[in-house]
Amino acid sequence: MADKKKRVAIIASTGGLETAYKVLNIATAAAALDAEVAVFFTFDGLSIIHKDAASMLQLGPGKEHLKENFAKAGVPTIPELLNMAKESGVKLIACQMTMDVMGLDRSHFIDGVDVGGAATFLDFAFDADVTLSF
Repeated sequence: MADKKKRVAIIASTGGLETAYKVLNIATAAAALDAEVAVFFTFDGLSIIHKDAASMLQLGPGKEHLKENFAKAGVPTIPELLNMAKESGVKLIACQMTMDVMGLDRSHFIDGVDVGGAATFLDFAFDADVTLSF
């Protein structure tokens, strides 16, 4: 009998560069450990998968120095982490309700993002071994 894959369900509801790194680091690490991973991007978390993420994702006050340290430490950029996530099979789900409220559509997001409601995410999360919220 084959082992059941672990499932990791992540909710990204806040924006900012720090949150983007936290969410994508956990998602790609879990995928590298052969887990099924889904990330539900809602409210400000949608900025992580927005085509204009580079200008939207900023560090919090007093943490500007971290941007240089990420590069020095060889940490992949957010676009690189998003590509790694997609290539690893991580499901990236944009919240339909938040998109409607904010007047956004699929054209605002990077390729490879699914659009779904809370029920879409919950269908995955009901069987999750780990659930995280950022």
